[in-house]
Amino acid sequence: MDPNPGQLMHPKGAPRGPKMRRMSRERVQDIVIVGGGAAAWLAAATLSRALKPSFCRVRVLDSPQRAKPLSEVALPSFHRLNNLLGINEDDLLQRTGGTFRLGEQFNDWGRIGDQYFHGFGPLGVKLDAVPFHHYWLKLRESGESAPLEQYCAAAMAAKLDRFAHPSQDRQSFLSFYSYGYHFDAALLESYLRKYALAHGALRIEGNAVEVQLSEDGFVGALLLEGGGPVGADLYIDTGGIGSLIHSRVFKGAHEDWSRWLPCDRAVTVAQPRAGEQIPPYAESSARAAGWQWRIPLQDQIDHGYAYSSAHSSDEEAADTLLSGLSGSRLTEPRFIRWPQGRPKKFWDKNCLLLPGVFDPLEATGLHLAQTSVTRLLTLFPVQRFSPLDMEEYNRLAIQESERIRDFRIAHFKATQRDDSPFWLQRGRMPIPETLESKIDLFARCARLAMFDEEHFGEDSWISLFLGQNVLPQDYDPLADVLDLEETRTALRRMRTLIQDAVNTLPAHAQ
Repeated sequence: MDPNPGQLMHPKGAPRGPKMRRMSRERVQDIVIVGGGAAAWLAAATLSRALKPSFCRVRVLDSPQRAKPLSEVALPSFHRLNNLLGINEDDLLQRTGGTFRLGEQFNDWGRIGDQYFHGFGPLGVKLDAVPFHHYWLKLRESGESAPLEQYCAAAMAAKLDRFAHPSQDRQSFLSFYSYGYHFDAALLESYLRKYALAHGALRIEGNAVEVQLSEDGFVGALLLEGGGPVGADLYIDTGGIGSLIHSRVFKGAHEDWSRWLPCDRAVTVAQPRAGEQIPPYAESSARAAGWQWRIPLQDQIDHGYAYSSAHSSDEEAADTLLSGLSGSRLTEPRFIRWPQGRPKKFWDKNCLLLPGVFDPLEATGLHLAQTSVTRLLTLFPVQRFSPLDMEEYNRLAIQESERIRDFRIAHFKATQRDDSPFWLQRGRMPIPETLESKIDLFARCARLAMFDEEHFGEDSWISLFLGQNVLPQDYDPLADVLDLEETRTALRRMRTLIQDAVNTLPAHAQ
């Protein structure tokens, strides 16, 4: 006799209905996030909002013993988080001392005296389906090109200390850009903590000092200093390489990137902001043993120097940073250390590693924390142990981290500086094949090879390459369909339209 419709037969013949299938699944019902800081509370806010306390308990083991940066920087991808969490932007900026970010200015990276701008928006527009930069290169070859940043609305607005939200008029150049944010790190952490707690997350204050492992290698509980065990179905560690879970569960296995990205330490100080202008961009300036950042907030400025400990002592680094500053300071020099690399795996058994601390070059730390958590939601485990979900998560996370790695390495490789051992070594170092092929293709014909899971788009790569003097031997031959005078006229009109539009924007300080 046929079974009832909708029923499945167990191999032994017993019907297996929907209720029995649900009972056979071991869902993740308890998550502990380890580490504290903005990344941990960003994860808690996202998970508590998406999962609801009745479905899954989310707790944060908030460690007071951790390095605390002065500022956090969000890329335009942060808008997706705002939308997901229902965060009001005005409230966010007021409560975090935040400012808008249209991009970043780079000083002295290709050669001492060079300057270029990486803006959050396109460079020019296509002409007859040919990318804009080929026409710019064509004019440059004739000796006539204007600075590349004059074709980017975000860059021009930033240079004039102006800002407005992108226009809704898709015909306007003021619709062709996006923006990120600069936050006071402590205030952003507080903001996200309050949000997460209001949506059902729980806070445990303490330091994990030991991991209890079962015979199959799964974490059974974390032991707290001076306290008892904390158990969960899934552990998310925001400490990155060298954290307790990475060391004990993942056996410290990681890909070492220090041969490409040698800046493993930083020293930071905060100064009160002086003057009426607040630039809507950060600055990165290359120095003898690394690079220095300047990040503007509403009431203060975060100054930092990321350096290679093989080329500078802590004392020398502090002297380098402080020698370029004048006026009072809000903080004493604060030192931060980090390893350069990624875990061999991001997810193994019942433990997931957030990417951890990157140095602030191109400000990818919050972005990677955000994509890691949203990727977890997309691949939320069907069961407590779900190898296929882990495998796909690791594949995507590794691709994303390595594409960002290449973009950061390119800043150091694409240099003509030989004024210090640090820079001499950077220009001569072998690089990953994925980056080498990208540089070679662009240097030959100004075309870009884009891979899966790229965060930085073609305009970002073009800004970097041309800004640091990776000059192609040739350009797309289809750019010659327009003669030189037609090209000159079209590009002059682009510059004029962008400048006229930017001149209508209010001051960023407003």
